[in-house]
Amino acid sequence: MTTVAVIGQGYVGLPLAVASANAGSTVIGVEVNTSRVDQLNEGKSPVEDISDAAIAELVTAGNYSATTDFAIVSDSSIVAICVPTPLDSSSKPDLTALISATTSIGKNLKAGTLVIIESTVEPGTTRNVVLPILIKESGLSESDIDLAFSPERIDPSNKKWTIANTPKIVAGLTPKALDRTIEFYSGFVSEVTKCSSLEIAETAKLLENSFRLINISFINEIAQMCDVMGLNVNEVIDAASTKPYGFMPFYPSVGIGGHCIPIDPVYLAHAAKQAGAPSSMIDLAQKINDDRPAYFVDKASKLLGGLSGKKILVVGIAYKPNVADMRESAALPLIAGLRKAGAEVSWHDHLVGAWNSEVSAPLSGAFDLVLVVNKHDGVDLSAVGATPVIYTGYVKGQSA
Repeated sequence: MTTVAVIGQGYVGLPLAVASANAGSTVIGVEVNTSRVDQLNEGKSPVEDISDAAIAELVTAGNYSATTDFAIVSDSSIVAICVPTPLDSSSKPDLTALISATTSIGKNLKAGTLVIIESTVEPGTTRNVVLPILIKESGLSESDIDLAFSPERIDPSNKKWTIANTPKIVAGLTPKALDRTIEFYSGFVSEVTKCSSLEIAETAKLLENSFRLINISFINEIAQMCDVMGLNVNEVIDAASTKPYGFMPFYPSVGIGGHCIPIDPVYLAHAAKQAGAPSSMIDLAQKINDDRPAYFVDKASKLLGGLSGKKILVVGIAYKPNVADMRESAALPLIAGLRKAGAEVSWHDHLVGAWNSEVSAPLSGAFDLVLVVNKHDGVDLSAVGATPVIYTGYVKGQSA
């Protein structure tokens, strides 16, 4: 039986661990968060897409366990790295977690182990950053290490597209590494496509989400244009979406959040700048996206005749509906902007529950204005009564 170590047990690593374990592997999830390790070993899931029952069943059967100890890498034939690669305080790529995980893996790596990077990185990172660390820390030669890159494609709360039916792209440092990676993922993914190089696969991942950033930022600009012209942008999108070719709908929002779309384009733009190539489209899209919270602060101010002392409720502060993930949530700069303008801001999000020493406020009519960022399933806005509501994103049949 294949033993697989999955480094990082969050929104990416845990679904991968569960899928691999269900396909017959013995999986150990390596996680630096000790409370999360305890939670997992008790059969409780920290992410919405994986049920407690799914974890408990695997733990009871002995197919899955979690640990903080990287020593288990020495007993694993496959190691998948699924750690965050966020932005630093200067909005530059931050590989701290990846470098730390790679270093710890290298110290415990044995010859012939397949190491797969799922974390999002700039082109050349797997070859020029990860590989040298593995060689240095393990004392092995390059020929002893099978290294591959296969970017995660996880969309939290998406019930239609899961690990099983979302096509996977893979690339290997060597043909052997590529073949082993294809064999591994083919055990639980319906379609696996090989890329000709590590750099092709790394760049493809960045292209996927840069495409989304640019188009969402574009529709955000169209939404503002429609607002000025007195048009319902949602009706415009619905009408355009009837075209069966040459059009793909994107939807307006207060901004873009999560672990991919706000971050991956920055990695691509950074790589372009390092290479002396242009990235003006990404740069402009980022600016449009970053300006969205201020646009809604201004819209709220105009509606209420100023924000000083006004009571405002922000509904849904996670980065998207039906998750509790706060990473890069556009609700946060919106709240900050409203408060800077003098508003008394409360928020309602039963999935988040608590944030920034604050707790979710109940829905009620005790506010001057409600701003809907994300509407989780089960949220009944009728509780706000006649309070004016501004929808910051697409809701079918509602004006933006």
